Amino acid sequence: MPTAKVTPENTKNPIQTINYEKAVVELEKLIADMESGKLSLEETLSSYKRGAELIKHCQSLLEQVEQQIKISEEN
Repeated sequence: MPTAKVTPENTKNPIQTINYEKAVVELEKLIADMESGKLSLEETLSSYKRGAELIKHCQSLLEQVEQQIKISEEN
């Protein structure tokens, strides 16, 4: 999977405007940053909260696709 550069500008995008692939890339970057141990406590907490929001968003997108597949299979 190609990696997109995650910058402070695009980590502030409203969650609902991010597609699944971009959300996963951002989530991977947040995890790497937190695991590096180079973030302050405040930055770690902020990253954790953003990551939790991204996970919920990804789950929601996957549920929507799953529902669409079920509907398609019924037809």
